[in-house]
Amino acid sequence: METKFRSFDDLPLVLRVEDLMPVLDIGRNAAYELIRCGQIRSVRVGRQIRVPKDAVAEFLAGREEANRPGEDAPQTKRLWR
Repeated sequence: METKFRSFDDLPLVLRVEDLMPVLDIGRNAAYELIRCGQIRSVRVGRQIRVPKDAVAEFLAGREEANRPGEDAPQTKRLWR
């Protein structure tokens, strides 16, 4: 799947799940699971799910903190069993 966004600044204010997938290089099921378990903040508009651009930044910032050596980072939850 090819992404049409070249940088974070190119992202729209809110993303559809289909837009989130290539940004994070994950599949549809993983994207919905991140939203369902609350790791990525989302907003429902009717039956549609939208992810704010800043929620993607928060998720990525949290991942960077979890990967820093020498600090007691919170455990990351696996997306599959």
